[in-house]
Amino acid sequence: MEVLALAGLGRVDPGTDLAAWIADALASAERSLRTQDIVCICSKVVSKAENRFVDLSTIEPSAEAIKLGKEIDKDPRLVECILKETLSISRKRPGALIVRQRLGIVSANAGIDLSNAQPQNAKPGSGPWALLLPEKPDATAETIRSRLAKRYACTVGIVITDSLGRPFRVGTVGAAIGVAGLPAIWDQRGQPDLDGRIMEHTITAFADQVAAAADLVAGQAGEGTPVVVVRGLNWPNAKAGPALQLIRESGEDLYC
Repeated sequence: MEVLALAGLGRVDPGTDLAAWIADALASAERSLRTQDIVCICSKVVSKAENRFVDLSTIEPSAEAIKLGKEIDKDPRLVECILKETLSISRKRPGALIVRQRLGIVSANAGIDLSNAQPQNAKPGSGPWALLLPEKPDATAETIRSRLAKRYACTVGIVITDSLGRPFRVGTVGAAIGVAGLPAIWDQRGQPDLDGRIMEHTITAFADQVAAAADLVAGQAGEGTPVVVVRGLNWPNAKAGPALQLIRESGEDLYC
């Protein structure tokens, strides 16, 4: 397996054609895509292209956001944005607000990012700025997949990644929030193990594993490499599916 961080990527602004943007970087690197290559794209890039910027100075917090902001010591304008992106609150304490985001993802602050979140054309004196998660990452992944598959005349997969924390574990790990052209999950129930015993519970979060591998070379700070190509993986007998398949139904979730 090869995991290649793509260099030579230009700036992303609202309206950027991400498929063309990736293709231009591949051409600059004198590279192409092959069948079953998986292109992993950091969610922040997608959010910027989709103009998911929010100027917090324009936000009027609700009474609920003001009350909760005081309770957890957060800007009530940010809390208002979090609440609008949230299905339910999982945990809260000073400095931390863990929620089930509207995509079903359990994350801090509904995945809203304050780092490198200011648009290039922001007016002086505006802000502070926040960046929301992509609105429909599975649909965006499919659009990019279709464009790149047509351009390179091969089947490719797309994973839109984000960095998520986990209950009772320190640190974040790359995870898939948008998937197209590859399995989100790999259901191996009914298959025999090495001893011939039929597996009853084994479901692998395949797209999350790909996202975590990409995260190792993309980095999470100032690396400036938000696109990674993963090459050499196979997924026999596993069907392609969206990232939505990774979300556990709320009635089955023992944590939230």
